[in-house]
Amino acid sequence: MKQLPVIFKRELASYFSTPLAYVFILIFLVLSGVFTFYLGGFFESNQASLAPFFNFHPWLYLFLVPAIAMRLWAEERKSGSIELLMTLPVTRFEAVAGKFLAAWSFAGLALLLTFPMIITVNYLGEPDNGAIITGYLGSWLLAGAYLAVGSCMSALAKNQVIAFILAVAACFLFIVSGFPMLLDAFSGWAPQWLIDAVASLSFLIRFEAISKGVIDLRDLLYFLSFIVAWLAATALVVDLKKAD
Repeated sequence: MKQLPVIFKRELASYFSTPLAYVFILIFLVLSGVFTFYLGGFFESNQASLAPFFNFHPWLYLFLVPAIAMRLWAEERKSGSIELLMTLPVTRFEAVAGKFLAAWSFAGLALLLTFPMIITVNYLGEPDNGAIITGYLGSWLLAGAYLAVGSCMSALAKNQVIAFILAVAACFLFIVSGFPMLLDAFSGWAPQWLIDAVASLSFLIRFEAISKGVIDLRDLLYFLSFIVAWLAATALVVDLKKAD
């Protein structure tokens, strides 16, 4: 565990060594404002609530978060620096966890920079700040789930664009897994337990509950176990691909 902070600092610093971090944060903040105040009908609802802000996060993250994750391993493999990383006294866990935590912290920073939303909604009315706090928690966990999938896809691909496409496709499946249209396709032949299992994998169902202020231990465990499972898969893929 001694090398994990070193990997974390190295990866986090790498985001800000290029315009990527600033471009991502700017795009995220602009789109968040547009979706909330214009497309989300914030003013038309006449309610002091950030529900329109959080409602768009699963779809906003679908493209923005894989853009962060695509470079985690694909760039290392393309540049050949992964061989150097693997020869250092760093365990596979430290490398995977350090990279992921740096990306997750960066995503959390971008999310925290939306704090003017909280100030605005409190200025305009009396919102349920408890629900807003849980909404931010759910949003950060959701970003972590996207990043964990993106990390695994990045480890699979040498090309960042391919890693991005794979991550978007995989995350999209986890979004729509709870949609009635998809579940109806299973209802004709699949047993009920399988349909329930598919529905339980949906990001939307878990995130919507948390963003409404309902903290269920099962939802928290879902996101945390999901992240751990995909990071374990990332470590396995890195091991399998290290000789490529």
